[in-house]
Amino acid sequence: MGLSQHVNKFPSELSGGEQQRVSIARAIAKNARAIAKKPKMLLCDEPTGALDSKTGKLIIELLISLCESENTTVIIVTHNNEFAKVANKVIHIKNGEVEYIETNENPQSVDAINW
Repeated sequence: MGLSQHVNKFPSELSGGEQQRVSIARAIAKNARAIAKKPKMLLCDEPTGALDSKTGKLIIELLISLCESENTTVIIVTHNNEFAKVANKVIHIKNGEVEYIETNENPQSVDAINW
């Protein structure tokens, strides 16, 4: 996550993006520790919202890897329609209701996402 130099800092001493990366790292670490229980789902609300494009792509790659290697459902809530390119399934919600669901038979590489 590129945060080792901040190991002795308090959250208030980190930028918003650094705090977001710590949060994601904690969620992934919890998932790894609970491997015997095999958590079925990881919910991510705008996981790249405060990140630069390079770090954002790294995070999405980590989430996809977790999905594939641990058979964990990863749900990403976002306003960035570009993420649909890499998703297996996209659920479009409008005014709090499911508008439609699309299946992506050929998810693209994270490099296809335009920030």
